[in-house]
Amino acid sequence: MTSIIQPYAPKVAVVTGAAQGIGRAIALRLADDGLDVVLNDLPSHKATLDDLVLQIKSQNRRSVAFIGDVSKEADVQSLINYAVETMGGIDVMVANAGTAINSPLVATSVEEWQRVQNVNVLGVFLCFREAAKQMIRQGHGGRIIGAGSRAGKQIMHPNWSAYVASKFAVRGLTQAAGNEVDRSRVAHGLPEIKDRAVDNPPPDRVNFVGEVNDVAGLVSYLAKPESKFITGQSININGGEYMD
Repeated sequence: MTSIIQPYAPKVAVVTGAAQGIGRAIALRLADDGLDVVLNDLPSHKATLDDLVLQIKSQNRRSVAFIGDVSKEADVQSLINYAVETMGGIDVMVANAGTAINSPLVATSVEEWQRVQNVNVLGVFLCFREAAKQMIRQGHGGRIIGAGSRAGKQIMHPNWSAYVASKFAVRGLTQAAGNEVDRSRVAHGLPEIKDRAVDNPPPDRVNFVGEVNDVAGLVSYLAKPESKFITGQSININGGEYMD
């Protein structure tokens, strides 16, 4: 029997860490592109998330908020189930939620280390896995996008060992998942997101600072059908401060 895979035409996106910053910009851009958006963030950001839902609805797109912690398996599974129940499916997953600590290696506690890994690595893994399973069930592919950082390619400053390790892990996970899951027509892209908390500009470029919409623009492209030949990549968005 020959299975027929329906053409990919994105309608619904899930964005984690969506209440502010890059996540918020991505959600608004995808809504502007015509997608309905499921927003996720922690309970402490509920009011901001609810405001974003109203803003997206004002763009004549559907939007709902799901409060949950991406480092908890049950929360991510519930997020996916909620997206399917309210929107009918998932076409784009943007695993954007992340955290960081500025702490010397010798002063970093196991609890601090584990917290960063739980959000930045385990959380991305859970979003990738659960979104991929749903997209495979749907049978028409999709886009899975993870939030990376320059710190996942090049170590620039001391005292960020937990964060750097987590972003190197996300980069490797994206490459492995892209190679594996792409066989089911689920594509992966990984924007290398400029994090100014970690990566300060060189002295001759102190006034050259990227904007959240620079990242949202790339995510917008990766979510579209024409990005079909991109998978497992770590794409730099840093004004040329680092090139590979």
